[in-house]
Amino acid sequence: MRSTPVRTAAAALSALAALLLAPAAHAADPGDTIALPVRDVLAALPVQDEDRTGYERTKFRHWIDADRDGCSTRAEVLLAEAVTTPEQSAGCQLTGGSWYSPYDDTYFTAARALDIDHMVPLAEAWDSGASTWTAKEREDYANDLADDRALIAVSAASNRSKSDQDPATWQPPAAGYRCTYATDWVAVKTRWQLAIDPAEQTALTGILASCPNQPVDVVLAR
Repeated sequence: MRSTPVRTAAAALSALAALLLAPAAHAADPGDTIALPVRDVLAALPVQDEDRTGYERTKFRHWIDADRDGCSTRAEVLLAEAVTTPEQSAGCQLTGGSWYSPYDDTYFTAARALDIDHMVPLAEAWDSGASTWTAKEREDYANDLADDRALIAVSAASNRSKSDQDPATWQPPAAGYRCTYATDWVAVKTRWQLAIDPAEQTALTGILASCPNQPVDVVLAR
């Protein structure tokens, strides 16, 4: 069932909450879109405790070459986010170029200095619902190039500092990026119909309380 135009914010919130709380009961298709203010999108996310039982990073096959153009997901993100476009040689080797890491407000001129961060880390996704997904769904999540909020090029140092933490225990050192970070986190969790835990909900609510309540386009991935 394709989503129909939503006439009011209340109706949109009700529709989104229904999809997130009981997706199996609704014939939502990937690509269905609901646009709402970010605080409303956060309010619609289901809240439940996390469970890491059975998690292994290898259960999320990542950095594939989905379009068979010779460039892995990592390289595709580096190409898309380059401030100065790098030169590309055989095997999608990148030389030159420059990048901006918003987590720590720093520029880099070497691709090797950057990690590609999953906005919502793989372990966090597992804890929040991905443990029930198929292997293909986890692969799609780990290589999500369809939403530019899902994967982001950042300094290796900031990415490793973040590790698998959520906003309750880690936020970007660059304070000016925290509103965007929280908004994108909510968007990705909603896109993939993942839950949040109580501490995560409290942290996101606190961050977004001081941010513009901007509209977020949520495109369901599954």
